[in-house]
Amino acid sequence: MPNNNSANGQTPLVSFIVTTYNLPETLLQECLQSIVALSLKESEEEIIVIDDGSDESALLSITNFRERIIYVWQPNKGVSVARNLGMKLASGKYIQFIDGDDKLIQTGYEHCMDIVRFNSPDLVLFNFTDKDADIDTPYLFNGPVNGEEYMRHNNLKAAVWSYIFSRRILANLTFSPGVEYGEDEEFTPQLILSAERIFSTDTCAYFYRHNHTSVTHKNTKRHLVKRLADTEHVISNLFQLAGKLPAQDSTALRRRVAQLTMDYIYNTIIFTRSKHQLDKRLASLEKKGLYPLPSNNYTWKYKFFNKLIRSENGKRFLIFILPLLKRER
Repeated sequence: MPNNNSANGQTPLVSFIVTTYNLPETLLQECLQSIVALSLKESEEEIIVIDDGSDESALLSITNFRERIIYVWQPNKGVSVARNLGMKLASGKYIQFIDGDDKLIQTGYEHCMDIVRFNSPDLVLFNFTDKDADIDTPYLFNGPVNGEEYMRHNNLKAAVWSYIFSRRILANLTFSPGVEYGEDEEFTPQLILSAERIFSTDTCAYFYRHNHTSVTHKNTKRHLVKRLADTEHVISNLFQLAGKLPAQDSTALRRRVAQLTMDYIYNTIIFTRSKHQLDKRLASLEKKGLYPLPSNNYTWKYKFFNKLIRSENGKRFLIFILPLLKRER
């Protein structure tokens, strides 16, 4: 079901790439309605729905949007491949990813669109919430800064639906097929480093729904092993990339790699609670040059964790205390 904007010679302002897989009809309806409710003219929007192999075509549940969307069904290949297809089809000046069970928050997102219209950004970062309620909308924003400067001074929220970006800075960047966990962590830092004009706002513009059937919430042994393997793959790829970048970009990306490595070690402890598994994975990281962690004072939490994970007593303490702290939360 093609949207005719690009066919008529008009370049949409935003391509919204919506990914869906076996979602309840009401959720996908809500998602699409949150897009069409924006103040964008039809000629300014392009809505691309990539159905990643749903058992029944999602198109059957969104017939009222047929004239407004491009719909593509593909065999189930994962969200990375679905997003890559969406980017390939996109013709808008800007791209916004949306998971089909989430939705845009209209007032907040309109603020982000104003930043796009009046400041010609490469990328606008915004906040998100899991509270489906009225939220105050701050209209302040920061910027512009380039990607290297932003990454050196901020902790990233890597979720690809937490920003809108210019298709121009995408170049040949894609998601790694087969990576089910951490695909955002690999994609977002590279995209940010390619941006010269980044703006950020505290406005909540996106509602994130906790979908307990999604791959990120599955806790079987197989899924936990896959999660750790994907994460180590992503960290290793980013570390190798950092070695090929100019000095300042490399420094910024290495900061992110160190933080991701710390998170990976933390998750190894939480998921396995095993000294043997921890030592095994630390040895693998060491072979790749990722452990010991750099002795940088990125944050107090990083500094404290790094000190503990370097000693045998510290490792044992973390294995004991971290699962208890997580359970209390």
